[in-house]
Amino acid sequence: MKYNLSNYQELVSNRARDLTAERIIERIWEKDFTVWGNSPEEISNRLGWLDCMEVTRKSITEIKTFVDEIRKEGFTDVLLMGMGGSSLAPEVFRLTFGVKEGFLDLHVLDSTHPEAIINYEKKLDPKKTLYIVSTKSGGTVETMSFMKYFYSSVSKKLGKENVSKHFIAITDPGSGLEDIAKKLNFRKIFLNDPDIGGRFSALSLFGIVPAALVGVDIEKLFDEAKLLENEIKLPSVEKNTGAMLGVILGSLAESGVDKITFITSPQLKYLGGWMEQLIAESTGKKGKGILPVDLEPIVSVSNYGKDRVFIYIKLIEDNSLDSRVSEIKEAGFPLIEIEMKNVYQLGAEFFRWEFATAVVGHVIDIQPFDQPNVESAKIIARQMMKEFQEKGKLPELKSTFQREEMKVYSDFNVDDLKDVLPHFFSDIKSGKNYVTLQAYLNPDEKIWQKLQQLRLKILENYKVATTLGYGPRFLHSTGQLHKGDSGNGFFIQFVSDVQNDIAILDDAGKNESSISFGTLIQAQALGDRQALLDNRRKVLTIDLGKDISKSLSKLLV
Repeated sequence: MKYNLSNYQELVSNRARDLTAERIIERIWEKDFTVWGNSPEEISNRLGWLDCMEVTRKSITEIKTFVDEIRKEGFTDVLLMGMGGSSLAPEVFRLTFGVKEGFLDLHVLDSTHPEAIINYEKKLDPKKTLYIVSTKSGGTVETMSFMKYFYSSVSKKLGKENVSKHFIAITDPGSGLEDIAKKLNFRKIFLNDPDIGGRFSALSLFGIVPAALVGVDIEKLFDEAKLLENEIKLPSVEKNTGAMLGVILGSLAESGVDKITFITSPQLKYLGGWMEQLIAESTGKKGKGILPVDLEPIVSVSNYGKDRVFIYIKLIEDNSLDSRVSEIKEAGFPLIEIEMKNVYQLGAEFFRWEFATAVVGHVIDIQPFDQPNVESAKIIARQMMKEFQEKGKLPELKSTFQREEMKVYSDFNVDDLKDVLPHFFSDIKSGKNYVTLQAYLNPDEKIWQKLQQLRLKILENYKVATTLGYGPRFLHSTGQLHKGDSGNGFFIQFVSDVQNDIAILDDAGKNESSISFGTLIQAQALGDRQALLDNRRKVLTIDLGKDISKSLSKLLV
């Protein structure tokens, strides 16, 4: 790891020496909760990630035996149903490594949009598909709703006597999912170490079982990670890249450089999705936070504010972005460079960043293992769903502007669509604020590209950091930071008409239902909007109607 810190070198060096003197590294490995707070609550029972590699290695034979069994039976696909920490690392493994010949293709469902669910139902042959229900708590509403839907769907197509052999669970001991999986006779239940929080679980069973199914050599992955683990135990902060990374990011954040922009080799570009949750959900609280900026369109360095630090993660043989990084370095931005010898060092990077995030928590004086604002948005969404069940409809917002199918919900009035964004951004400041596009839409590549174009327009016009995420996926990721940080975000919600709705079943294998997926995603958008407003955030909601692409094009004019 190399770094160029511009004017912040002395600040970081002094802080590194302080942490070495305080024995912070040794105390983290000793699982000393006082590194982060005065109480062990939600700390002492969240430090299992430190032993994760050793613990997970004990299950390698069991995992390999299971994978061999699945392959021999002719399974070709896996649908993993999960949210946040249960789904992000598996997705990174699949998109980074691809699928080894003879192994299973992995698909991740973490959208409650009914069209996303229908697409997977149509796309996958249940006879050849393994369904993974993955949730630490066993009570995640999205995951359990997915499970009920697909268990019933597969049961109808393959028969009640065959459905159970297509389902497995990954969860904590004693969770609600473990009980349900036993009652429904799932073919396999993997029980994870309960002392690992979701976003720190990449190298636990939550990440490693799906990785093995796509053909990742998990023993090689752990061998590479173990080499780094030895370095992460060094007591000197300046010799310990995980700790030093945390000190740099924490020190910069306290100086107003609180937006990490990732630049990666093409094969590694999906790593940022996992890092988003780890960093944002861990640090965004108590009026503080570090914003991860992932997959942002490339622009001239003159469009960047002084609130950015750049992270360049590259494979050793890839020099395709070196000139771009040189421009950033010459412009005087803080820059951290991490070089990977091979793609199997991905596991090592997971661990380096987990350790760094724990150190950041100490540096900026926050508890990195809880997520108080995530729960607040869930509570509001649950209240809205309860209201729907009692009254037959969700709360209705009053639009402030309407053009054909498009409706705008804001705290201001305009006479023309072209004035909506300029009015919303009238007091935005480069070097301080950021913009987040929140798409409560069916994840679709064409729509993603349209949203990226809008992101580029905002970046070039206002010179602020931008992020983009699909809801409700980001609620389990950057959602904590959005409500818990210093309040510099501008949030644009995109919602649309649901064309083909489907029911959320009350119980797996039965037909009774009291709510639909379309209602759920609407309630989640409304709940998040209210949670943002309750935390005095600036929010703009735009209903794109039926023709999403056409409506987005109007915003790009």
